[in-house]
Amino acid sequence: MKGNMKAIKVILVTFIAVLSACSSPKPAPIAVQAKSGVRYTCPMHPQILEDHPGSCPICGMTLVKKSGQASEGAGISLNTVLQPVNSSVISTVKAIVPEQKEITASISADGFLDFDTRTFNNIASRFSGRIEKLYIKYAFQEIRQGQRIFDVYSPELVTAQQDLIFISKNSIRETALFNAAMQKLMLQGMTGEQINRLIKTGKPFYSLPVYSPYDGHVHDVAHSQMGGSSDQKAASDFANNLPLAIKEGMYVEKGQTLFNVVNPHKLWAIIKIDRSGIAALKLNQPVKITLPDMPGKILNGKVNFIEPVLQDGDKTTSIRVYVDNMEHTLKVNSLVKAEIQTGRTKGLWIPRSALVDLGRTQIVWLKKGAVYQAHQVNTGLVNGTQIQITKGLAGTDSLASNAQYLTDSESFIKTQSHE
Repeated sequence: MKGNMKAIKVILVTFIAVLSACSSPKPAPIAVQAKSGVRYTCPMHPQILEDHPGSCPICGMTLVKKSGQASEGAGISLNTVLQPVNSSVISTVKAIVPEQKEITASISADGFLDFDTRTFNNIASRFSGRIEKLYIKYAFQEIRQGQRIFDVYSPELVTAQQDLIFISKNSIRETALFNAAMQKLMLQGMTGEQINRLIKTGKPFYSLPVYSPYDGHVHDVAHSQMGGSSDQKAASDFANNLPLAIKEGMYVEKGQTLFNVVNPHKLWAIIKIDRSGIAALKLNQPVKITLPDMPGKILNGKVNFIEPVLQDGDKTTSIRVYVDNMEHTLKVNSLVKAEIQTGRTKGLWIPRSALVDLGRTQIVWLKKGAVYQAHQVNTGLVNGTQIQITKGLAGTDSLASNAQYLTDSESFIKTQSHE
């Protein structure tokens, strides 16, 4: 009996020892420093590093090849990582350096064709009356100088004619009075031939013909121009091609603008220049104009006029390029593209992709060690995909090639825009 009890105790002690050995935690393998550039690690246990293929000592998985260091970000301090993102960014974006060079700069801009207002000539009524007959039937009708355009009945003009007839018959010796009566009729629009006929026949013109003093295309001054309406309103009405507002039977007032005669052979291109190119603009710079609606059509001109003011709500500057339209192939309000040669320019140039324009502020990302930091610069000319830096960069600086990629934070844009 005693022998059996002893045997049982031995078995229990042995069993407890086995359980203790199995429950003891297995010591973690120590990471082995690779001796070469190629090391092997476990996909599940990255702390395992071997310099030869094999199996993971923890889970038994096959080790896979790993090149380089344990982490691409190794060596970046915690203080660097914790910097605010509205001033610095950790990124692997390719870095570039500015180029100091001389290039043939040009400005690309869009615009449209318009009438050359220097050729505008108004036909206004010199007296009040009623239009008896109108010989202009539609807008843009071509007329010649001396062509009869309408007949008008004017009680005021009839009275002035009767005064001249009376003086010529009863007071012919009153030379001063006679000349004054003739001068009055001439100032009211009667021709010398009409006045001579009036004196000879002694019969007034009740329906007086009015002749055009200009050559060109007739533009209707839409609706009444009474009340001192400006030529700008008239020009706007021309562009809208409204129906003729002047019709037979209508009464017109003295000084009222009835028609505008425009030379269709003279146009100008209005080109809108962005503020970044204003500094490089000068008079007489060569301009090449193309028309999207007319492929292959090229117009060569020069900068003839630079508008000295900005239009309301417009942040661009307008220039004018005078264009000949002798063949009548160019149409007003057609869109055009212009390239203005501004000459060769020396400076520091970077790709446009390396800069972020926030309106009043232009930003690049300078590389400072392991991070990119936002840095304000001043810009000059824009030439295709290149932009000139006039202040804030040196030729030895390194900056991000894609600034927009790093500027993906709304808080960054708000912060930089208010600095």
